[in-house]
Parts: sequence; structure tokens; C-alpha cells
Amino acid sequence: MTGGTVVIIGTTGYNFAAGMSGGIAYVYDQTEIFQTRCNLDSVDLENVHLKEDGEILYSLLEKHYLYTGSVRAKGILDDFENHFPLFVKVVPIEYRKVLDRMKRSEGRNAEAISATEEVYV
Repeated sequence: MTGGTVVIIGTTGYNFAAGMSGGIAYVYDQTEIFQTRCNLDSVDLENVHLKEDGEILYSLLEKHYLYTGSVRAKGILDDFENHFPLFVKVVPIEYRKVLDRMKRSEGRNAEAISATEEVYV
């Protein structure tokens, strides 16, 4: 995986994320053993708890259900509040660094524009 966002609601094979260089994967970890199946050499695992993550997950699950009629997706959506904490966010370490640099850069550009506006207004 080199970009984008994916939600995995089925089981994963061993060595998940080997070669993952970009993007974000949300993995439904109902058994809470996913970390034993994931290649942790180049990715970080996070508990999913941010509102933003919840909105992304819900939207993607909803689309999946609408397109496929997935019983599993429907079950998660129907009790999302209880299923939400069972997701694990998988983010490549280098990808996170790039995202952080981009956020810092955006902040500087916004500050520069604000300062410029103040000077010339």
C-alpha cells in the first residue's frame, strides 16, 4: 500500500503491512491479537479514539455496506459506539513524518499569509 485509506473488517494474514510505505489502514481487531499478525518494522499501531477517525471509519463502512450489503459492516454500523474502539490504526512511520512536516508547513504558510494581511490591510 502506498497511499489512500483502507478499512479491513475481515481477518488479516500474517505479516500485514510488510512493504506498506504510505496510506492509512484501519483494521477491525475483534480478537485483539492483530499486533501479533502485523509486521511492526515500519509501521506504528494506534488505538482509534479521535472523532476524525470515527467519522472516516463510519463513512467508509457505510459506503461499503451500501455497495456490497455486507452483513459484517452493517453489524458494526448498527453498534458503532461499541465497535469503534476495536479498530487499530496502522500508519507507516515515514509516512507519518511526511504528514507531520506537511502540517507544520501549512501552519507556517497560514501564519505568513495572516502576517502579510495584517501589514498590508
